Amino acid sequence: MLISRHLISPTDFTVEEIERIFTLADQIIQSPKQYSKICEGKILATMFFEPSTRTRLSFEAAMSRLGGSTLGFADPASSSITKGESLADTIRMISSYADIAVMRHPVEGAPKAASHYSAIPVINAGDGGHQHPTQTLTDLYTIRAQKGRLNNLTIGLCGDLKNGRTVHSLIEALSRYKQIQLYLISPTELRVPGYVWEKLRTEPNILFEEVTSLDECIQHLDILYMTRIQRERFSSEEEYYQLKDSYILDREKMQQAKKDMIVLHPLPRINEITCEVDSDPRACYFLQAQYGMYVRMALIVSFLGVLNGQSEPSAIKQMAMPKSDRKYEDVFCPNKHCITKREPNLPSRMFLTGNSQQFFKCEYCDIEIKKEKLLKLR
Repeated sequence: MLISRHLISPTDFTVEEIERIFTLADQIIQSPKQYSKICEGKILATMFFEPSTRTRLSFEAAMSRLGGSTLGFADPASSSITKGESLADTIRMISSYADIAVMRHPVEGAPKAASHYSAIPVINAGDGGHQHPTQTLTDLYTIRAQKGRLNNLTIGLCGDLKNGRTVHSLIEALSRYKQIQLYLISPTELRVPGYVWEKLRTEPNILFEEVTSLDECIQHLDILYMTRIQRERFSSEEEYYQLKDSYILDREKMQQAKKDMIVLHPLPRINEITCEVDSDPRACYFLQAQYGMYVRMALIVSFLGVLNGQSEPSAIKQMAMPKSDRKYEDVFCPNKHCITKREPNLPSRMFLTGNSQQFFKCEYCDIEIKKEKLLKLR
């Protein structure tokens, strides 16, 4: 049952639960009228602290096509955050007005933090360079629809792998499927972060190779997942301009690829895929965006529990209070991009992990650091 759950990371669902979401998305695509009023009287809150086109509009379209309504903001300047309101208080208020909330935030771990105070389901629509689970579900659904499987695939992830939250989420999700070969294609400066690399290194289901050239691996790929170089994540314009043209997929490169390779992209694209590729039948990125709306429709239906006369929750919601393991209350996350640096009243949520409990891991942003190193920083 997914009723009243949160979606913060792609691994919040089991593989079986993901398949149920995809089966429901299939049914919605096949019989849209059957679901056109299923969320009547329900309200989706969109909390976008960072710009978005596809994700925000696809959630709003999804709720509208289900017969529900939406409220929210697309610019934090129009919220009480500008007055100094905490994230905890913001989500508490939203919980009073809506039945489900979607949050995008530039700071890593913000949706996770919000979920601890929310009385309604919280869906992470992207938190900084960390995670983007609904895009990952869209990616998996597209692969399933176009390739007919989620196992035994060779996938190239190309572009900004350091800051690309879609890539981080997709890697985490793919780790649960068998016989996955990954080519991580990026400039040295934009390699996957250490915590993602460590996870890959210990995953038995994934073989991976880091390369800097798309040409040396494109002929092996079943799927090429292109990403843009993320200008907004760079500290200097000079550094961005040095790397922005690192990879450009054009008609000539497509000639080197398999006849049944598919090209995906979370969008928006800048110049990393030329427009001439759009007419190639292997270009699936616009179809991918369309699939995203149906996957989000399936998520909303599942979280709200509106199928088959499932129980109606009370109109008065009980405000959530975070549970904290106080054992490490004086150990703080060192990640400068973590939500704990923006929201000083949030309790520290560090816990020990690893085979010998030798690492501290932050529950909000997932960063891992050796126990002895972090204790020295205290």
